[in-house]
Amino acid sequence: MEPTRPSSKPAKAFAPTPLDNSVRLGLFGGTFDPPHVGHLLAASDAFEALELDRLVFVPNAIQPLKTDGSGASAPDRLEMVRRLCHDDPRFSVDSIEVDRGGLSFTVDTLREYRRREPNAALFLLVGEDVLGSLPSWREISVVMELAQLAVLTRHAAKTGVDQGRRVWTRHIDVSSTEVRARVRAGWSINGFVPDQVAGYIAERGLYREARGTKQEARDE
Repeated sequence: MEPTRPSSKPAKAFAPTPLDNSVRLGLFGGTFDPPHVGHLLAASDAFEALELDRLVFVPNAIQPLKTDGSGASAPDRLEMVRRLCHDDPRFSVDSIEVDRGGLSFTVDTLREYRRREPNAALFLLVGEDVLGSLPSWREISVVMELAQLAVLTRHAAKTGVDQGRRVWTRHIDVSSTEVRARVRAGWSINGFVPDQVAGYIAERGLYREARGTKQEARDE
């Protein structure tokens, strides 16, 4: 998609009451290049804070705002996210955007999920860093109608969900940019990504050489 322990229950004002037979479904999209422990902990915090029934990671094919060709391929990123989730029953991975190919637009994915699960309460999980780009998203007004925005906000002290749209998550100072840089420098990424992801990066020889622009923008 276009790119501390939580409290027991979210604020009631955060989401409208769903139908009795609906589920609370979180969609966590992104480039995940590569996915790291920060993604995993943010997903865990959001799952608990929003009282989700399911949380789905949705790796994009080509992010509309990141088209310089740097990083791993979409199939490699998809496989790494699958390894990130491993056997955690709370999480699943959807290849919908990778299968669709081309530029990945959140509105297309949300329309498909609304078609699949018309009674679900959909929560779109986004990092705080993408808020400034929201006005440039395709059909942003439709995006806001199809799902409730949940902004993942890292904070050392706060937990849970506030009265607006913020989900307070653990502050983990790690980024995909840093992981890629460490691999290129030949440094260990133990602790930055799960062992299954680190193993895949090594097996495939990912991030050994910089591609695209010489200076990469920081991403999460």
